[in-house]
Amino acid sequence: MDSVRSVFITGGSRGIGAAIARHLATVGYDIWLNYNTSDQAARAVQSDIEKCGRRCLLLPFDISDQEQVAETLEPLLAKQVPYAFVHNAGIARDVLLPMMQFDEWQQVLNTNLTGFFLTARLIVKHMLPQRAGRIVAISSVSGQTGQAGQVNYAASKAGLIGAAKSLAREVAKRNILVNVVAPGLIETEMIEELPMERILPLIPLARCGKVEEVAGVVDFLLSEAASYMTGQVLGVNGGLYM
Repeated sequence: MDSVRSVFITGGSRGIGAAIARHLATVGYDIWLNYNTSDQAARAVQSDIEKCGRRCLLLPFDISDQEQVAETLEPLLAKQVPYAFVHNAGIARDVLLPMMQFDEWQQVLNTNLTGFFLTARLIVKHMLPQRAGRIVAISSVSGQTGQAGQVNYAASKAGLIGAAKSLAREVAKRNILVNVVAPGLIETEMIEELPMERILPLIPLARCGKVEEVAGVVDFLLSEAASYMTGQVLGVNGGLYM
């Protein structure tokens, strides 16, 4: 693998993460693909990437587990530092706050936000001496506007925005750029049970987005065209939030 052209993606086996991995492979990146349990789906993504002539290293581990993160990444980072890190891993446990259980709060914050802390901390440590790198955090429109039934999810995604902006200030002088992509309603399994007849009229473009549309924005943020952008939040939401 060419270290300048490799990208580490968390939560890359399905949905938006898989689309990002496949897209980046088509434009010339090798992929480090993290996932937790979806082995078959991850291998399908790996196969597609290899068909593009790129390499795909599968990294099955729980990004919210400090020991697993360290045991998996430290030996790899000692040999090679990815050009970019895309934190896409995320889960939702939607329920109104009075009925929310502590574990439903904790699971979402652990994966969506603490997972970013654990992985970014290691990767940035290795990016700093190289004085180069790109980091993209996949947040959500819910982290910008809030959403009923998503106190845990919105808190984690809003936290990502704050964390990314703070990190962007810390590492800018080392030419490490940190930005956020905030998707709206995207055609993935996460929205399958939502009442779309009530939601679509709220979206100015009157449709859900496609995973490829999110992947294209991530590709842009990793490109030279975005070399003067850091600490920014790019919405991919059809106008749902302006």
